[in-house]
Amino acid sequence: MIGKLKGIVDAIGESHCVIDVNGVGYEVQASARTLRSLKLGEAASLAIDTHVREDAIRLFGFSSEVERSWFRTLMNVQGVGSKVALSALGTLSPGDLANAIALGDWASVERTPGVGKKLAQRIVLELKDKAPALSVAGLNVPAATAAGGAAPIVAPEGHAAAEAISALTNLGYQPAQASQAVALAAKELGADTTTPALIRRALKEMAAGVR
Repeated sequence: MIGKLKGIVDAIGESHCVIDVNGVGYEVQASARTLRSLKLGEAASLAIDTHVREDAIRLFGFSSEVERSWFRTLMNVQGVGSKVALSALGTLSPGDLANAIALGDWASVERTPGVGKKLAQRIVLELKDKAPALSVAGLNVPAATAAGGAAPIVAPEGHAAAEAISALTNLGYQPAQASQAVALAAKELGADTTTPALIRRALKEMAAGVR
């Protein structure tokens, strides 16, 4: 099974790309978000999910392991096929999808082409307990505990929410509770807030009882 492709971007279509690996062109289905990150003639590395059927072998490519994990998880929801899963990941980033699920915000998921109200609600309901783990998947996050509580955390750019969730679960909070509290904190503090600020605000949310 192919798990990764690294080569030159030979073509980019509406829903697929062709990656040239040592002279062999692999056609890869991908989300609009992943396709936008590619440039013709430049090197690319994609995480691959291989689907084998009697009449075809299909390759699905993703810009990160987290995105591939979300694709696989979405495919487990009744009514979600590969087309809808890719569409969802093209509409919402993994972080936005995790926050929407943690907040029960099915309306954001419904923005995905091909997803109606009932399916959006089903996705949120079935994945509520899985979103926190997917949010921090693939991140090398050190345990942030110390005798006096949480140690200072410096989050990589773009991973503040995931780092905050990881830190809170390291402190003993349930992943679903931590995810919802961090999602609320991020919504109130804005996209550019830091991990320590998110943690402080999330702790206040949990102390007050996460809504």
